[in-house]
Amino acid sequence: MARLEAVIATAAMDEAGKSAWCREKGLYPAELEKWRESAMAALAAPEETRASPQQTRKAQKRIKELEREVNRKDKALAETAALLVLSKKLSAVFGEGADE
Repeated sequence: MARLEAVIATAAMDEAGKSAWCREKGLYPAELEKWRESAMAALAAPEETRASPQQTRKAQKRIKELEREVNRKDKALAETAALLVLSKKLSAVFGEGADE
């Protein structure tokens, strides 16, 4: 964070001002330049890494479809589990009744 602050503080300075600032802070101007380049590279994200609005809409639509599918499968699983429990209860009731 201090490096970014140093880059910002010296951004509007001319070479003589930057050199004086670096001497005052105990830095080399080459270090400051390296930090500036790193900051610029980090802030300038390539276009292909950013999602276009169309891609964002498609992704949101896909997310909603997947959520609907998960909800449907959850309901089906709950129904299957309920049927299994009922069938076990039924077999327990009739299984005990057959022994008598």
